[in-house]
Amino acid sequence: MPEIPADDEDEASMAEKSGLYDVQTNPDGAAGPWRRLLMTLPAEDHSVRLARHATHLVLTAWRLAHVENTAVLLVSELVTNAVRHARGSDAVEVDLHATRTWLRIEIQDTDRRWPRPRIPDGSDESGFGLVLVDALAAKWGVRETEAGKAVWAELDTGQGPAPRT
Repeated sequence: MPEIPADDEDEASMAEKSGLYDVQTNPDGAAGPWRRLLMTLPAEDHSVRLARHATHLVLTAWRLAHVENTAVLLVSELVTNAVRHARGSDAVEVDLHATRTWLRIEIQDTDRRWPRPRIPDGSDESGFGLVLVDALAAKWGVRETEAGKAVWAELDTGQGPAPRT
């Protein structure tokens, strides 16, 4: 386990015990520390709030405050899309995976239909979700899963906040 300053031991210990932090081989085979939060939520409106709150808590524990606002917005948009548009889904799966250099946000549902990005016109009150995802994420996409699909977005976490002058 990496060295942790004494004043941070309690927070790090809680995160490790809860499964939020683990030092092992990354799923893609690269060695190094990585963190993962995986949760299944009902495909209901209140799950968007739960996903946002969990994202806020875990990114604070992971010391990724510099990407927290953007990540919470991406989670909110992607979970909202899954809840509103995924036909036949009883649940959505929220998967946050962080390494030293990136955070991957992945939302899975059981609908096999892929989202169709569109450019909303000025009078639309909705339809901006994937436009926001495209603008905020370093990269994003969709992949097939056994049960349906996963929409994912990645943020660069390698850059911390700008130094104060």
